[in-house]
Amino acid sequence: MPREPKHASNRQLVETDGDLPSSRRQMAIDGELPSRNQLKQQMQDLQELGEALATLPDDRLDALKMEERLRDAIKELHRTRSFEGKRRQIQYIGKLMKFEDPEPLREAVASYRVGSAKDTLTMHQAEYWRDQLLASDDMLADWLKAYPATDVQQMRSLVRAARKEKLEPGERHGRAYRDLFRMVKDLMLDVPEGEEDEHATDPSHDD
Repeated sequence: MPREPKHASNRQLVETDGDLPSSRRQMAIDGELPSRNQLKQQMQDLQELGEALATLPDDRLDALKMEERLRDAIKELHRTRSFEGKRRQIQYIGKLMKFEDPEPLREAVASYRVGSAKDTLTMHQAEYWRDQLLASDDMLADWLKAYPATDVQQMRSLVRAARKEKLEPGERHGRAYRDLFRMVKDLMLDVPEGEEDEHATDPSHDD
């Protein structure tokens, strides 16, 4: 009895499944379809991408091109409170991701994460500068080297006011303390990228 050709089973798959895209039909003929483990990993990656999409703010989600059923599924995930309900909804989102072009969605998630990391870094730097300005008058000179556009009179006034605010244990900081932080952070964000002084990115730098 003659033996079947090497990829006879793949040819039969193509002949019996007319819904396969032409590229996948050719891959079946060539015996190059992804393995079961590869398909499982692809599904896991899509599910994780869908879960990451769900962390984006509404305005960023609204700007993305995706099918409405996926958008609705993400909104439903936001409304779901139980752990098991969230787990099932994330799995459902992963299945819907098969019908999306993943690359623009990955780029959107990556862009948001980079922006969030920069915001967090700026906040920590602003907290450092605020505390140093309150601790020593000498730090104002270092600050002005990094941010010469500062309204010196306003900053000095906020520093004096914040120092006068006496706090009892458990009490929140006063208005001047919060306003000084806001002023420092806003000035740091106003500096065009690439023009920051070395003191701005490394406040502890020793000359």
